[in-house]
Amino acid sequence: MKRRLLILCWITLIFALVIAPFSILSEMTSTARSDSALNAPPSGPAPAGAVRFIALGDMGTGSAEQYAVARQMATYHDERPFDTVITLGDNIYPDGNPAHFISKFERPYSELLRRRVNFYASLGNHDVQRGRRAQMNYSLFNMGGRAYYSFTKGDDLIEFFALDSTDPDAEQAQWLERTLARSKARWKIAYFHHPIYSSGKTHGSDVRVRRQFEPLFVKYGIAAAISGHDHFYERTKPQMGIQYFVAGAGGKLRRGNIDWRCPLLAAGDDRSNTFMYFEVTRDQIGFWAVDVTGRIADSGAITGPQLTLR
Repeated sequence: MKRRLLILCWITLIFALVIAPFSILSEMTSTARSDSALNAPPSGPAPAGAVRFIALGDMGTGSAEQYAVARQMATYHDERPFDTVITLGDNIYPDGNPAHFISKFERPYSELLRRRVNFYASLGNHDVQRGRRAQMNYSLFNMGGRAYYSFTKGDDLIEFFALDSTDPDAEQAQWLERTLARSKARWKIAYFHHPIYSSGKTHGSDVRVRRQFEPLFVKYGIAAAISGHDHFYERTKPQMGIQYFVAGAGGKLRRGNIDWRCPLLAAGDDRSNTFMYFEVTRDQIGFWAVDVTGRIADSGAITGPQLTLR
């Protein structure tokens, strides 16, 4: 089994770097660096024009671990005010039942909700079993009755694209292409549940979702894509100019589940519950992976895309 997983990782990497069209690779680049100088996130009010947000997935357990992550998020808000959280699916375990909205969302994040932090949800495989329609219409998830949608922050500094990886059909792909084509944002960030690149032993890369979304990500200059599903933190090596993250340890945690031999892997943490914190300016997307104690598991910055397709 381990040998098959390693072979799959190599095949995935070879496909991304070799089989993909060279014309695309030559026209667009994006750089992510890990930089020790960024280990401590800036505190105090955000710089003029900057946008801060948090990303996490697989959190809706109602467990002590979810509460611990939520408390550290509130601590970050004390020191580094932000107004946006994007969720990466599996918002409500075990099956998305709206009867659990209070116990597995409103109570754990009560302090952030009290401070008027807005959550923007995407759907996971557990959510859609019994809660697809209810979550799409739940006012605190800000989905507006849609399974996929976009919104902007910071006067077109960022446009977020919340996608439904539980049903990546042609209609959604057509919507995504139209919406990306008319975006005027400096940075485009996609988020959804199933990772199209992952070193996870349990799930790993979702090739079906990749086939539907990745060509559009490359064509229209997505800078970063953030997913959950695998219950750990991972930063992959950039693929075709795009930085991918897995941030699925907001409540769940699958210890020891990263395949550290996988050539996709740049950095990871499968020992701690974590969330991701971002500070975005016109020059870069700064990112930090933070555990429940405040320890920084990874940090860096994305610069680019320096060139975009016309």
